[in-house]
Amino acid sequence: MSWLDPDDDLDDQYEDFDESSIRERPNPKANRPRTKRRPAHEDAEIGLVLGVDRGRYTVMMDEGTADERIITTTRARELRRTPIVTGDRARVVGDTSGTEGTLARIVGIVERTSLLRRSADDTDQVERVIVANADQMLIVVAAADPEPRPRLVDRYLVAALDAGIRPLLVVTKTDLAVPAPFLSHFDGLDLRVFTSARGEMPVDEIGADLIGHSTVFVGHSGVGKSTLVNALVPTADRATGHVNQVTGRGRHTSSSTVSLRYENADGAGWVIDTPGVRSFGLGHVDPAHILGAFTELAEIAEACPRGCTHLADAPDCALIEAAEHGELNPAELARLDSLQRLLQTFADKAEKHADK
Repeated sequence: MSWLDPDDDLDDQYEDFDESSIRERPNPKANRPRTKRRPAHEDAEIGLVLGVDRGRYTVMMDEGTADERIITTTRARELRRTPIVTGDRARVVGDTSGTEGTLARIVGIVERTSLLRRSADDTDQVERVIVANADQMLIVVAAADPEPRPRLVDRYLVAALDAGIRPLLVVTKTDLAVPAPFLSHFDGLDLRVFTSARGEMPVDEIGADLIGHSTVFVGHSGVGKSTLVNALVPTADRATGHVNQVTGRGRHTSSSTVSLRYENADGAGWVIDTPGVRSFGLGHVDPAHILGAFTELAEIAEACPRGCTHLADAPDCALIEAAEHGELNPAELARLDSLQRLLQTFADKAEKHADK
């Protein structure tokens, strides 16, 4: 019969098809077809990222238990665009035994409680993530050698406020200069202050504020930040340097961010040492957050009209009127100048982008 014969039954017409004659192209690599679906990694363990070095992550597993151990990890391919920084809580799979030569893999990051960032300058939109999950920032500044920079401290305070981190301040080298004139710049702020001199480092006082916290140490190069870290954590062995007598600049000694455990009789906390910087850009910060870093000025500014820029030419600005009427003390006037400089930087940036 002809299989095209319309009078034949349809099932009979297909009896002559033999699927064994169909040839499939072999898969020479014998691999699975690519898919966008990723494994859930339900067996992942949670570890604390202590440091990052050239694509390798030092992670502490089972923190605070008898099984606590340090392992080395890499990151999963799907996280190649995700920054993983010191302080992150990471989801880890693979060999997490910590045995020499083993390498585990980070497959995810637990939601962060805070994120401290900076930019190269105030017009740079690219963020540099410094540390995750810190709840305190210890700002280290020298009373002299190098000279203290109040406006750099202002920037640290703004960054801390933006990240929701409590700021602390320690002034080192007070044997070289009296810190009172510098500290007067911060009168009226809710800021815990420590002072330190050669042979009189307040290790116990600072340590009491580190217990139960993750504290990131920041400061200009050469202010003695690494020396302080080594005093608090004797096993840290952080490199220390000196200040160039010609330029007055400190030499970068700490080259990476690392988390170190601080312990005393009352408990433990984490000290996060960061490389020294000479600038701290705030290009990533919402300008609305800046005023909040200047607590006493923010209270006065509550009387400003809605939408007040608080700049030097702002009409009916309560801050400007208070300054003109002699209602601000010298420290508040200096802080108003710092505030207006920061706000003017953001205003210039916004105008520049509007013209493009």
